[in-house]
Amino acid sequence: MAETLTGAQALIRSLEHEGVEVVFGVPGGAILPAYDPLLDSPIRHVLARHEQGAGHMASGYAHATGRVGVCMATSGPGATNLITPLQDAYMDSVPVVAITGQVATKSIGMDAFQEAHTWGISMPCTKHNYLVTTVEELPDVIAEAFHLAATGRPGPVLVDIPKNVLNAEMQWHRPGAIDLPGYKPSVKGHPRQVKAAVRLIHESERPVLYAGGGIIKANAADRLRRFAEQANLPVVTTLMARGAFPDTHPLALGMPGMHGNYTAITAMQRSDLLVAIGARFDDRVTGDVSTFAPEAKVIHVDVDPAEIGKVRTADVPIVGDAGVVLEQLIEAMDRLLDGEEPPAREAWFAQLRTWQEEHPLTYEQDPNGPIQQQYVIEKLHELTGGDAIVVAGVGQHQMWASQFWRFTRPRSWINSGGLGTMGFAVPAAIGAKVGRPDDLVFAIDGDGCFQMTSQELITAATEGIPIKVAVMNNGSLGMVKQWQRLFYGGRYSAIDLTTQVPDYVKLAEAMGCVGLRAESPGEVVPTLEKALAVEDRPVVVEFRVDPDAMVFPMVPAGASNDDVVLGPEDLA
Repeated sequence: MAETLTGAQALIRSLEHEGVEVVFGVPGGAILPAYDPLLDSPIRHVLARHEQGAGHMASGYAHATGRVGVCMATSGPGATNLITPLQDAYMDSVPVVAITGQVATKSIGMDAFQEAHTWGISMPCTKHNYLVTTVEELPDVIAEAFHLAATGRPGPVLVDIPKNVLNAEMQWHRPGAIDLPGYKPSVKGHPRQVKAAVRLIHESERPVLYAGGGIIKANAADRLRRFAEQANLPVVTTLMARGAFPDTHPLALGMPGMHGNYTAITAMQRSDLLVAIGARFDDRVTGDVSTFAPEAKVIHVDVDPAEIGKVRTADVPIVGDAGVVLEQLIEAMDRLLDGEEPPAREAWFAQLRTWQEEHPLTYEQDPNGPIQQQYVIEKLHELTGGDAIVVAGVGQHQMWASQFWRFTRPRSWINSGGLGTMGFAVPAAIGAKVGRPDDLVFAIDGDGCFQMTSQELITAATEGIPIKVAVMNNGSLGMVKQWQRLFYGGRYSAIDLTTQVPDYVKLAEAMGCVGLRAESPGEVVPTLEKALAVEDRPVVVEFRVDPDAMVFPMVPAGASNDDVVLGPEDLA
């Protein structure tokens, strides 16, 4: 005989059925029925201090583990506070399921207390969303939501559940077979296109393998490396793909784009073939599209057919999962080489090495001057051996972290790429630490970003989630200040945060964390060592950094990648 459950019980049972370990959320009136059966569930609930924090925690968890992150909020403002993390996850293809309460079905459209048109508001920033109107459909809807979030091009899915549906009773049933007409993501690339791609690669003289975040989403880093070595291809890794290919590898060129390194930017610009896998030709990579890689043919591999040809026409389009297509490319290249070595491309590699030698990433740390953020990042890398999950906010510190941390493995770099969400780092680091509790999780944040979501450190302290946060305190919105300095004649408008308020050490201690501060270069290493020695509580380390430092290289917005700026003197 079937078991009778309320909708709320069926919801939690469905989450258990999907293997959910943790839910990040904030309760409230409309979602309250779902919080009662949570008490009897093995699912852990992490109480965020703001729904935006809960959403970013779910994303951080998904980034770090590859599993679907789950967040929960009530109706009205609870749901609308999730819009930013949902859009963030949508832009970066992060698998998240958001569950929101809704007013009772009879009250929908009546401007009831804490009513919002969540279904309509969230439609543009989710892969799919649901308004559940009958309790019987709950198990199937939850199963579909997880399937949609995790398959094809991953992304966020929202399930909006009215309170009366949560309170209604049903006869429990396991979800049936998922049948979604029209949703059949391509996995395997077309064999003819794969063969054409391999021949084009073999014939190219100046190829570049352009690896995007889709490599990490497909768990295909090992296959990317095998293919690059097999075909002798230099590799650039976008901001979202850092760690997909080891920075220590001889074929690694590093990060391209607006604040990428000169060699990666220029290699793409001068290439005769771009092999784009899991990348979407983002404007921050291409610069002025009309002048981007003018001599390059394009092979574009993506699981989302809508991305192919959206920005740059592909000579060889391949729709399919990055990992599966890489396996096909490896097999096809093996047949083509037939035991022979791939082309040496000596002139191309000589040119790449020359660029690397002439235009390395550099900075100067005056032992008596202000702390440089690059110095902090390099010393943290040295002290940890690079064995950490690095989570960044958005701005100068994010770019320096991507530039100067030597990434060697996937899912060790978590940041907000597409949306550029300030306030991302602290809650995302919490989610990452929950998902991988045995790993060191270190957030590198700016003072502007930190002030947006620092209250989530209360969550970290009270829930026993010992993340570490480096606050790069330059007293301003650093990236905005850089743009105003370079492009607005040094007319600084609304960027001054001051270095004295708040007192980050006292603030950290007030939130149950350890607070530390370094004010000179000589204090950086001993302060980091103190932070790393603390294992039972979250740690916040404030670094008083150079207020006038700027990130270079830089391709000004809308400019050609040919016009990469190596320093302020290039703009004089």
